Amino acid sequence: MAKYSDIKGFTVQTLSTDTIASQAAGGSWASGTSVNTARSYLGSAGIKTALLVFGGSEPSFSNKTESWNGSSWTELNELNTARSAMASGGTYTAAFSAGGRISTPDSTAVSEEWNGTSWAEGNDLNLERYSLALGAGSQTAGLALGGNKRFSPSPSPSYTNDAEEYNGTSWTEVTNMPTGLEGQGANGTQTATAVFGGYNGSLVSTGILYDGTNWTSTTSLPTAASTFSSSGSQTEGLLFGLATPSVASNTLSFDGTAFTELNDLSTARTGGGGPTNAAGTDASAILAAGFTTTYVAVTEEWTAPATFNQIQEGQLFFNSTANAFKETITDLGAGSWASGANINTAREGGNGTGDSAEAALLVGGYTTSSPTIRVANTESWNGSSWTEVNDLNSARYLLASSGTNTASLAYGGNTPPPAVTAVTESWNGSTWTEVNDLNTARQSLGGIGPYTSALAFGGTTPSKTAVTETWDGSSWTETSDLNTARGLQASVGVTQTAALSVSGDFPQGNTVEQWDGSSWTEIAEVNTARYNASGSGSSTIGLIFGGRIYPGSPPAAYSALTESWNGTAWTERADLATARGDGGSAQNISNNSKGLYFSGSNPPYVYTEEWTAPLANKTITAS
Repeated sequence: MAKYSDIKGFTVQTLSTDTIASQAAGGSWASGTSVNTARSYLGSAGIKTALLVFGGSEPSFSNKTESWNGSSWTELNELNTARSAMASGGTYTAAFSAGGRISTPDSTAVSEEWNGTSWAEGNDLNLERYSLALGAGSQTAGLALGGNKRFSPSPSPSYTNDAEEYNGTSWTEVTNMPTGLEGQGANGTQTATAVFGGYNGSLVSTGILYDGTNWTSTTSLPTAASTFSSSGSQTEGLLFGLATPSVASNTLSFDGTAFTELNDLSTARTGGGGPTNAAGTDASAILAAGFTTTYVAVTEEWTAPATFNQIQEGQLFFNSTANAFKETITDLGAGSWASGANINTAREGGNGTGDSAEAALLVGGYTTSSPTIRVANTESWNGSSWTEVNDLNSARYLLASSGTNTASLAYGGNTPPPAVTAVTESWNGSTWTEVNDLNTARQSLGGIGPYTSALAFGGTTPSKTAVTETWDGSSWTETSDLNTARGLQASVGVTQTAALSVSGDFPQGNTVEQWDGSSWTEIAEVNTARYNASGSGSSTIGLIFGGRIYPGSPPAAYSALTESWNGTAWTERADLATARGDGGSAQNISNNSKGLYFSGSNPPYVYTEEWTAPLANKTITAS
């Protein structure tokens, strides 16, 4: 019987614009009326249609206050104390200004309140400083975070982690930030704040969250930056006007988990005044004044569409404006790596498991090479930070692992004095238990699959081996060997019946073999031969990244190269930020649009990077 869709066809949705990932993704900046006085490092309070800016550098220290009504700027009563780089927040009619720089190199602790008409001095900060975090909080629930304590007669910088809360009357010291910083961006409320970037002798990308009591790590900025503006809440934030270290035009949105690059400012600058109302979102913002190579008066307004069509992989639609049929697919060419939080114990030669970029496990490794100190440490990743959990029973490195961060298998590796091992351990989400050993003791082996049906292949005994074994949840069974004995390969695959053994060996080769559940077959070679690389994805949609290339220094060059596999060929993609090998990955991720790579060689052995490839609407052309 014929199908209805074969007879009548199917409906293709007609849209006037392309689908987008979020409301913010459709936003853009437009020029507005300039402020009356060009300046930078000014304070601000309010929202896009009702903003107050005050103080700053012209380059002399300013006490000027201006208000924005959505179309023009009006000069109002001045601050009592001229200054720049202060903490500020609140609304158009109820703002605060605390701390700041009053001369070079002196700072102040002065705090003032705005009542809609004029400024009045209130109780001072407990610690005088300038270059505090920009944004966050209200006049009756304010925040003053970090800054620089440099003041005469001590001219050297002194970056502070001091945090103070304001109740509308006085400032109280609360739990300090983890690290002393100046020039961070912040958005949110007194009890739910996101703080990013800053400077402490060098630019940082760190992200931290404050819940009114404690600080926790979150996703880092894609690039280290400081003295930028922000708006919105802890989970719907917009960051713009970054110094990276050059003045930049970047705009980023933060959804509480990840950053997305959005449309740039028309005028690259830093130290401008923007909205600080925590009730705002990433769909509405404003940036006034700032610094490029000189002080500017430019105003720009950010607007995102009130309604939009959500992008979904596999969509087919007709764009009536562009007069084109389009399909939504993963755009690997636009994929990139972004830095995440560092692991707790620096090491290399460990291994990783995990089926998502937000949930992974790092197992074993070694911390020094002369003498080699093997570790049993296990760390769990929750998408924003690493937590130490219970150790392996057997300390080792160059091991293999399979499964997820709550149900994993760790097998093989190198143990003291040194010796290769066949030991297999099972992880239940809280502890490791020894189970039946591999049939062939080895290190530098490949491994993929779930915790109940893993696949182990290759390695060294210490000579190279081609042995392949399958795990049925209780024991290992030998099966068909690799065609080429090797170790130090990258492993790609998510099931016991479909895997890739990629490159490896020493000196490295570029050979790739594919496992179909019963035998190995040589397939298309990688573009760049290497060893000790890592991988993730399936045997038809995969990624490999990092590794070492011999000869090089020391004695093999670290690699940052990333290659994707589409089932037919390998294609080079964006490099890792830090070239390295001997790391771990969340290798059970089933596609190549996400990836996670952590630890590894190239000191200090602590890095985490997250791979993301966005969805994109591609025009369908007839051939």
